[in-house]
Amino acid sequence: MSNDLTRYDAFPGLEIDRPESGILRVVLNTPGKLNAVDSVKHANLADVWPVIDRDPETKVVLVHGADGAFSAGGDMAMIDEIIADPATRAETFREARDLVYNMISCSKPIVSGIERVAIGAGLATALLADVSVCGRRTKIIDGHTKLGVAAGDHAAIVWPLLCGMAKAKYYLMTCEQLTGEEAERIGLVSMVVDDDVVLDKAFDVARTLAAGSQQAIQWTKLALNNWLRMAGPAFDASLALEMLGFAGADVNEGVAAVKEKRQPDFG
Repeated sequence: MSNDLTRYDAFPGLEIDRPESGILRVVLNTPGKLNAVDSVKHANLADVWPVIDRDPETKVVLVHGADGAFSAGGDMAMIDEIIADPATRAETFREARDLVYNMISCSKPIVSGIERVAIGAGLATALLADVSVCGRRTKIIDGHTKLGVAAGDHAAIVWPLLCGMAKAKYYLMTCEQLTGEEAERIGLVSMVVDDDVVLDKAFDVARTLAAGSQQAIQWTKLALNNWLRMAGPAFDASLALEMLGFAGADVNEGVAAVKEKRQPDFG
């Protein structure tokens, strides 16, 4: 097994290694912040997938967070920048769009191990994986409307297909928290397991995929992901509306409420 990972030197916001032959591991690690996604991680998560797609040593990708948590979502400093600077908003739009479409277009199957908490930008990566393995007590929240912006990011392209329109509308509009167990019940994640074996199970799934016919698996992913590609116009609209919201008034109250640990008052 070659451990040459120099092609990933351009992605310092991600911890990338090859724990087993054919398996590439991508880890989100932001110590003390539940692996929040800062501006560097956001850009790296958008751009790494085409590089993985061209990596001949990678058959399967396993993505998870460090220290028993997936990700607490967008870092507040990054959100402040998006609100303050139109150029940053435009670049974030590009990155968020590329993150979604590049994961969809990556020919290698992606497995996510979702532990403890998955919110916002981190949740996008978790749910766009081809197989998602989630802990029973993991907290899943799409927090966009609570922040005062539309649920753009990844939600419009994948939630209705995974769990149906009724559930998608309810959870995306209310920002109500789901447990991993409820997420599995409604079809939002592939499977739920006990919290202490999430990564063990995710590795098992990755090994199974790595041992299979790569052409057959990759072509199956290619065909199935056409359902997601058909939802592209809805996703593009939702992401544009999210970015428009970052230039509006409600987001200031939403961000203030998060920082002050209170419920927002949108008036």
